[in-house]
Amino acid sequence: MKKTVWVLVLMLAINCFSQNKQILYNFTSVPQSLLTNPGADFKYNFYFGIPLLSGISANVGSSGFSAYDLFADNGIDFNVKLRNVVFSTTRKDRLAINEQIEVFNGGFKIAGEQSDSYISFGMYQEFDALSYVPKDLAILALDGNRDYLGKVFDLGDLNVKAEMLSVFHLGFHKNINKNFILGVRGKIYSSIYNVSSTNNSGYIYTIPSSTVVYEQMIYSQLQLNTSGIAKYDDENYEPNVVKDITKRAFLGGNLGLGFDAGFTYYPKKNVQLTASMIDVGFIKHNKEVESLTYKGTYEYKGVIPKFSSGESVENGFQDFKDAIPLDTLYAAYTTWRPAKFNSSVQFSFDEERPEECNCLDYNPETTYKSAVGAQLFVMTTPRTPLVAFTTFYRRKIFKSLQMKATYTLDSYSYNNIGLGLSSTFGPVNFYVLADNLLEYRDVTKANSLSFQLGLNVIFKNRKK
Repeated sequence: MKKTVWVLVLMLAINCFSQNKQILYNFTSVPQSLLTNPGADFKYNFYFGIPLLSGISANVGSSGFSAYDLFADNGIDFNVKLRNVVFSTTRKDRLAINEQIEVFNGGFKIAGEQSDSYISFGMYQEFDALSYVPKDLAILALDGNRDYLGKVFDLGDLNVKAEMLSVFHLGFHKNINKNFILGVRGKIYSSIYNVSSTNNSGYIYTIPSSTVVYEQMIYSQLQLNTSGIAKYDDENYEPNVVKDITKRAFLGGNLGLGFDAGFTYYPKKNVQLTASMIDVGFIKHNKEVESLTYKGTYEYKGVIPKFSSGESVENGFQDFKDAIPLDTLYAAYTTWRPAKFNSSVQFSFDEERPEECNCLDYNPETTYKSAVGAQLFVMTTPRTPLVAFTTFYRRKIFKSLQMKATYTLDSYSYNNIGLGLSSTFGPVNFYVLADNLLEYRDVTKANSLSFQLGLNVIFKNRKK
């Protein structure tokens, strides 16, 4: 049972990260699409989000197994299911969660009859993290090394990071000409809590010896960096988590800077190209910093020591602690935000014309009811980038209702179908987006699920 608990801790303690918002991207009837591309083709006089309700999103996923594989009520012993999961995954498999809540958000057109420039601003809270499956460590925790003589267990499999933070942003968006739109956004990050252990290395191996029973070598370069957490271990500290989060969220945490940039280009009036870079930035952690390290080399020759019991031949456990000590450091460190790249191509058709117009005086911009296209998403991770490819269909169903349907291929699923609806009644805009709709038949078997919804007030440009 103790082994099972340790394996679950290794696999599930910090298990987060995917941030592909393929339905929201370039879905410009939703103001929050500016957060995925500050250069989106955006045509409103001004808008504002309902505080705390304008943008609520969550994304969970696992590329190696589902909750059903572990917790299904199918008569199979849990330990057997856990072993099956451990041995069916690889060190490249990820577990994922991302959560985001907008605190406030707004934007407005800069005054002037000929002005094609916009300002956007806002604040949101976000939690994101990443854990790769630590396969070698999980096998070692389950089975020990008795049956794996000669196998090198890679300590670098331990690769986790998690962070809660708030983001303040200010963006500028301009129509350079009728075919090209450019946007940039500056960001200030305020980290609330951070845990990071991504540059680990080392190994453990045991081999038979010609002179003694066994030879064992442990080389460890493990380090866990934390900020905003250490004081909760102080017995004299009376925790007030709400107060701590509030203070750090409003620029009282560890600070960092970042930027977004993007564009929209029309080579033809019904052909659109877009691209954006999001969250190119860093956070400098120098407040309430604590790092734990296990660094050193340990070599043992003889009978295998039982470290878990604290007893061993020739006091090997104490030798091990001396060779690879647990140290605590208080040095500042820097983390980089997971940078995201988006791009798309869109072909529009089914031209929309007003039912009544004075063609001598009225020359509206060409608009279309339907569009098809493709999107590419790439996000940096501590190992290989996360890549997703999406095809989509957009349709203006009614004057007040727009739809976007998507099909996405990524490392989590090959049958990810998503749907987004955006409705506008008067100035009130409500939207809801969700993907992996086929998995809602049994969410326990889903490898990935996400949703986003929000409520805005929009004042559109008026035709003269």
